[in-house]
Amino acid sequence: MSESLESKFAVAEACTRMAVHADQREWAQLRGLFADKVLLDYTSLNGGEPAQLTPQEIVDAWSATLGGYDATQHLIANQLVRIDGDRAVCTASFQATHRLAAAHGAPLWTLGGDYRWELARTGDRWLIDTVVMTAAWGDGNQDLPGQVGG
Repeated sequence: MSESLESKFAVAEACTRMAVHADQREWAQLRGLFADKVLLDYTSLNGGEPAQLTPQEIVDAWSATLGGYDATQHLIANQLVRIDGDRAVCTASFQATHRLAAAHGAPLWTLGGDYRWELARTGDRWLIDTVVMTAAWGDGNQDLPGQVGG
């Protein structure tokens, strides 16, 4: 029982750390959470197709987008973890607030929905190999992403 609780906590913490390290712009720590290849699916927000990326490619993309905001805060809640041997799935609700001083419009854009992570146990660590974000709602200045870095 204790190994199961310890593993569930480790899985939930790895997923929470993804949000924390991104918000704190701790790119090296963020990179260390991912497996060698990660299926990243943000199609509910951006359209297109899911992408298979390396940890460095994820960090490069997120540092370019999230790093362009004055601040971001990704809150992760209602985490449910299921473990099957060396595989785990964690689902959670999220609310992500993005702040950018904007010449036109409000400085905040908030997005809410669900995350689904899949992780693999590697030694004594759980590494994220799948991230699926499903956007359910948005509020505020939805033009902010187009103004990042502009």
